[in-house]
Amino acid sequence: MDRTSEKPFRNSFKNQENVFGVLGVCGIVGNLAARVLMDHGWEVLGSDLESSEKCQYLYTLKDYNIPLYLSGHPEEFFEKSDYLIPPPSLPKDSDTFRKLESSGKILEINDIINGIKPEKPVICITGTNGKTTTTHLLKHIARVAGLKTTEHGFKSLQGNIDYIPPLQARLDGDIAVLETGTEGTPGDLRFTVEKCKPSCGVLTNINPDHLSQDADFLRYARIKGELLEELQEGMAVINCDDPTIWGLLKEVDYQGKVITIGVEDHPSRISTKKCWCGEELLLGETISGVGYYRCECGLERPRPDYRANNITPHSFLLHTPHGTHTIKMGIMGLHNVYNAMGSIVVALEFLKIPLDDIKKGLETFKGVPGRLEYVKSLPNTDFIVDYAHNPSGVETVLQELKKIYPKVAVIITVSSESQESGDLEILEKALYLADFIIPASFFSRKAAEKYISREEIITTDIEPVEFREGTLGATCEQVLEGLKKATGCNVDAIVCIGEAAIKYKDEINTYLSRK
Repeated sequence: MDRTSEKPFRNSFKNQENVFGVLGVCGIVGNLAARVLMDHGWEVLGSDLESSEKCQYLYTLKDYNIPLYLSGHPEEFFEKSDYLIPPPSLPKDSDTFRKLESSGKILEINDIINGIKPEKPVICITGTNGKTTTTHLLKHIARVAGLKTTEHGFKSLQGNIDYIPPLQARLDGDIAVLETGTEGTPGDLRFTVEKCKPSCGVLTNINPDHLSQDADFLRYARIKGELLEELQEGMAVINCDDPTIWGLLKEVDYQGKVITIGVEDHPSRISTKKCWCGEELLLGETISGVGYYRCECGLERPRPDYRANNITPHSFLLHTPHGTHTIKMGIMGLHNVYNAMGSIVVALEFLKIPLDDIKKGLETFKGVPGRLEYVKSLPNTDFIVDYAHNPSGVETVLQELKKIYPKVAVIITVSSESQESGDLEILEKALYLADFIIPASFFSRKAAEKYISREEIITTDIEPVEFREGTLGATCEQVLEGLKKATGCNVDAIVCIGEAAIKYKDEINTYLSRK
């Protein structure tokens, strides 16, 4: 029920003496709603059915003076509140919701979002790969420049869908840099972005990695275009090396300001990608899904406004409309050159951050945990974990590692979102790039059956049992069994990929410490 037009609530956010009672403060949305209200000067009471011991995100409220009513919703909480705000997850037919509704005090999360504007620059970042690193890098650059970024503050939570980015945009801070994702349903990215009120957006790339084999890639790409539709009067920073993104501008009839980024590097291979005209176009890839292209329909890679060349693992030469600059990075890899360029353009063109601060931010940024993260270095081998869980992500990680290490072993812990086709493609990417492959998860082992006679495939002594939780495809035991086999390989680096690699990073480190 949308109550934003009802008269009793039009002025609810104008009277600073109002007291807001937020139900569900132990949950994500209720917790954020309470902090948004307090950041804007209102008195808030919090309530939840959970006890303090089970209140998962209680730590986010430690700097707020908020009276809490936990283990239930007592009458005192209702009596002291001028307005009552339930979480969106509260069923409308529940006794609690009916009680709130009959009180005449009920407000909903949309009322907060419509009643409180961000009143700060808001940047939304989306794409199939690279959005997390681009988001964290841009926030780091902003902090180096003395700007306070809004932070949702939830540990180990990406928080890029639903109500989380819109509420994060309304927290205290000078700017909001928001990762915005999609679950693949038309309208879900629009639902999030239009509530964020962005004036700048970044599209990193669009690949079919999160899709099942029979899914419509261009339909998925069109969902990503919902960001552009909400930026018609803003600035869009796009990777024009991606033919899907470059063609998307025309598909959504984007009329706002566009700044393009791209790299000038030798193609790593020739592949194909579906064009908006319906045909497959040839693509000279720099990294997976992007590069040099020209379709018979006329879609052709333009000359980017910001171009990178002379690329090394930790530096590149950046050509801009304002001059040429040597850029040094604290992170490595061609994929991170793309991430860095998106961040540079937003910082320079939209936030007007001085170039010296941008350069300092790039040099001092050490990456996002779980992205090419070094766990341990033994005398002859480096051990790395990476969250990569889709084909292009795996390909990019291995391509970058092979530029540094002559011989690489990869432990695959993934359960692909694209299921059987994705598991097989990940295995084949690894076969093409790595020297040894240890399929540690049930689904990677199943994919490996087709190539089991290949000497590069090394199976664990214990056949993995079937396990899947989203992209988490391996148990801790399966990861360590894979690591046991990998440490017997004569290689310069061992990389464990997938969500399980990150989840069990401490256990990996403990195992290696005994070596």
